[in-house]
Amino acid sequence: MKKVISILTLSIVLFACGGGDEKSVEEIIAGNNLDEIRAKKEAISALHTTYEEQLELLNAKIAALDTNKKIALISSFTAKEEIFNHYIELQGNVSTNNLVVIMPEAPGVLKTVFVKEGQSVTKGQQLAKIDDGGLSPQLAQMKIQADLAKTTFERQERLWKQKVGSEMQYLQAKTNYEAQEKAVKQIEEQIAKTVVLAPFSGVIDEVITKQGNMVSPGMNQLFRIVNLNEMYIETNVPERHITSVTMGKSVEVELPVLTEKLQTKVTQVGSFINPANRTFKVEIPVSNESKKIKPNLTAKIRINDYTNEKALLIPQSIISENANGEEYLYVIENKSNNVGTAKKRIIETGQTEGDYIEVLNGIDNGAEVILEGARSIKDGQEVRVITQ
Repeated sequence: MKKVISILTLSIVLFACGGGDEKSVEEIIAGNNLDEIRAKKEAISALHTTYEEQLELLNAKIAALDTNKKIALISSFTAKEEIFNHYIELQGNVSTNNLVVIMPEAPGVLKTVFVKEGQSVTKGQQLAKIDDGGLSPQLAQMKIQADLAKTTFERQERLWKQKVGSEMQYLQAKTNYEAQEKAVKQIEEQIAKTVVLAPFSGVIDEVITKQGNMVSPGMNQLFRIVNLNEMYIETNVPERHITSVTMGKSVEVELPVLTEKLQTKVTQVGSFINPANRTFKVEIPVSNESKKIKPNLTAKIRINDYTNEKALLIPQSIISENANGEEYLYVIENKSNNVGTAKKRIIETGQTEGDYIEVLNGIDNGAEVILEGARSIKDGQEVRVITQ
């Protein structure tokens, strides 16, 4: 091919220099005859055009016959529509609403503790008894007085219905009876506060105050009780995601300490933006059948904030950028026997996930995109696809 080009070029030069009996270019220029100079130029231009056309024909034939020509080797893949899920990554802490430190409601000596650490208890089960400080004997005495007041009232009521006795005696008996009943109830309520009950079913995580110690409301902690069945993760989400992170969104949860991964959904989204860090709270429930998950564990969270059912995904590594800031890649057209033409395509990209990016515009479903070798080819270049 190089020999043919060289011969044709030499022929043009010899002709232009005045081969045969014709004047040379130098002689015509020296003659200063404008018409002769223009005529010579037109003749040389016509020959130049003719030879260019012949060169193109020769090059095309050489390309068709030359089996040893060098063609850029590339690999490719077919862009196909698929489901694309984008996630935002956050950190959160495991919590539970059923984690309570029980404190006494009545002052006194912690007379009896009925449970021990690690013991399972049910809602309403008696955990401890505080000495009532003599309220029980007082209650017994008041009940006797209440029974007497009741008997007196019932007798006065019968007499009053029979029009016997005065209205004042009836009202005094009624008032005395009601006052005695109220006093009994007040003592019963005070005594009930000396009995410590489980607020919900769970496990006694810690017995904080030992039997025999003096306790007082608001001062001493008795037990820590926890229920590990209903756990959730609480995290802070940046306010820019307020329209995409909503109730029902899918969530991937990873607990690094336990090397566990869970699939769950957002069940609660806060309605308040924290002005200090511009975030809102989100709660995500987690199943804890194994009871391995504990409150305050650190969790890695991936919340699905965007989904495209028909996305075209490509590796980010094959995308280049031109001087105008436009992103582009190469596709293969006119492919035959694994040989085709590389064509540049300006694209518009969307969300990224890992090493892949979503293409919104620029290529169609089923396009053959150049993968390896994309950085070293040019638009319109002939390429050969290496089959895997």
